[in-house]
Amino acid sequence: MATVQLKNIKKVYPFVSGEQKKNKKKKADEPEKKKVNLQITDEGVVAVQEFSLDIADKEFIVLVGPSGCGKSTTLRMVAGLEEISGGELIIDGKLMNDVAPKDRDIAMVFQNYALYPHMTVYDNMAFSLKLRHTPKDEIDKKVREAAEILDITQYLERKPKALSGGQRQRVAIGRAIVRDPKVMLMDEPLSNLDAKLRNEMRAEIIKLRQRINTTFMYVTHDQTEAMTLGDRIVIMRDGYIQQIGTPQDVFNHPANLFVAGFIGMPVMNFFDAELKREGDKFFVELAGVKVQLDEEKTARLLKNDVQSQPITLGVRPEHTDISDEGVPARVDVAEMMGSSVHLHVNADGRDVIIIVPTIDMKGNYAIGDTVRFTFGGNVAHVFSKETDKNLEF
Repeated sequence: MATVQLKNIKKVYPFVSGEQKKNKKKKADEPEKKKVNLQITDEGVVAVQEFSLDIADKEFIVLVGPSGCGKSTTLRMVAGLEEISGGELIIDGKLMNDVAPKDRDIAMVFQNYALYPHMTVYDNMAFSLKLRHTPKDEIDKKVREAAEILDITQYLERKPKALSGGQRQRVAIGRAIVRDPKVMLMDEPLSNLDAKLRNEMRAEIIKLRQRINTTFMYVTHDQTEAMTLGDRIVIMRDGYIQQIGTPQDVFNHPANLFVAGFIGMPVMNFFDAELKREGDKFFVELAGVKVQLDEEKTARLLKNDVQSQPITLGVRPEHTDISDEGVPARVDVAEMMGSSVHLHVNADGRDVIIIVPTIDMKGNYAIGDTVRFTFGGNVAHVFSKETDKNLEF
């Protein structure tokens, strides 16, 4: 129900009294100082830097990245729980930097549920509406509608301690949606649940998204949640945006080595290889095996006038094929996963994972076996040795 614009948003945590002096003293002894991967300046510790994003009405945006990358800080700035150090936050065309959290028409679901333990489920969900002096009959209608959507009607008279983790999280989501917020913020809402419940709640959030007309910003460190929930994914690292795109875009066309290694499970395999340009054709060469890149990749490399050079080659485990001819590798571990076997091998001095569908297996793999693998020119990702950037973009 709202567009959200973040223009060059920045968050700096100023030094507490005496901390700056201490840091300066240490810098004299240690020229380069790093603290939790965040940049330290004379102003303080920079948690988020140059964050720009336009979110469309009813879009589901997921911020994803490792711990400490600034994703939760960004969400809290949108909510008004953290002061914005620089840049502009605009919701529905209105500047919100100095607007109080209660006046932003935003609802937030926290990781730890944040329910009132002495109140029933009904009262927890109704609380924010009571503070607004909403008529009782309207409160009752909204609470019961939300409870029905989330399938928690039978728990309305219970207190949080009598509920499971998944049920408590539904209550927390219900408390947010009764307000009909313009923007729904969710900060790692499933991280406290076990794997089975996470899967169930992910499906519930997808259904919920179809039933309520609101814009979502969702923070997670779990790439599976990001890939299944988001219309677009914002991948962050050390306070900076690394890439913005649809789940398929960031999976198929990672912008740099970090994105390539972060998105995808198991992680992408990386090799020291050579990119060779021969006229208007490109090849990657690894351990004596030469693979021609496909037309789409070739067109992008030609557009960027890329020349022959040493590269970091990336190939996903699911795109790696066992072959009679190819790169030689020694099997270290064979993990049976049901529909496939994950082969952990050593190839060209690197640990590599190859996923072999059990339907394609010609026999069992034992530790110490020698196998050969290859890959298609349409699934090879070429990264600059100097900048770590994808040479196609």
